[in-house]
Amino acid sequence: MLAQIACAGAADLTAAVPKAPVVQAAPLVAGQAQRQFFEQLRSLCGQAFEGRVVVDQPKSGAGFEGRLLMHVRRCSEREIQIPFHVGDNHSRTWIVSQTGSGLSLKHDHRKADGRSDASTMYGGHTRDAGWPQLQSFPADPYSQELFLRQGLAASVGNTWQLLINTELKSFSYRLLRESREFRVDFDLSQPVPPPAAPWGYSD
Repeated sequence: MLAQIACAGAADLTAAVPKAPVVQAAPLVAGQAQRQFFEQLRSLCGQAFEGRVVVDQPKSGAGFEGRLLMHVRRCSEREIQIPFHVGDNHSRTWIVSQTGSGLSLKHDHRKADGRSDASTMYGGHTRDAGWPQLQSFPADPYSQELFLRQGLAASVGNTWQLLINTELKSFSYRLLRESREFRVDFDLSQPVPPPAAPWGYSD
């Protein structure tokens, strides 16, 4: 009898011990067009492509001389890192992320010693579904505040666009705002040897 009582008591204690919570990552939530766009971009992972400036109105002057390369360098289910090399300038990395409510585009700018530039991590977030070939990123509140602090009021209205066309084998990075358009087109039909890591990133 005592043994039965002891066993029953042990069972009660076991039942009283709370089970460990089940920890799972929140699911990625995005529209079908956004998912398709992200996966098309991710399919280029590890490859580099050469580009050229096709629109620059009004002309921005110095800053885009030399060979232009994009390198789809690191990819996960949530983030794609794309360094944009301009000649000997390796300061720029585009970061496209799935956020759970769409897609985000950020510009990570670094100095040659790897430190963050004063103007970095600006960008935008999608506000609509977009298309499998095109996503638009109007400037987010952080970017607008950053531009105002830096005396760049015109940039508050920035919208960035990424366009990918696997049939025509092209990728475009585009900046739009009132009285300003800048666009670089990259040829996806001819991959080139990947460059070294951008500033602030390790191999």
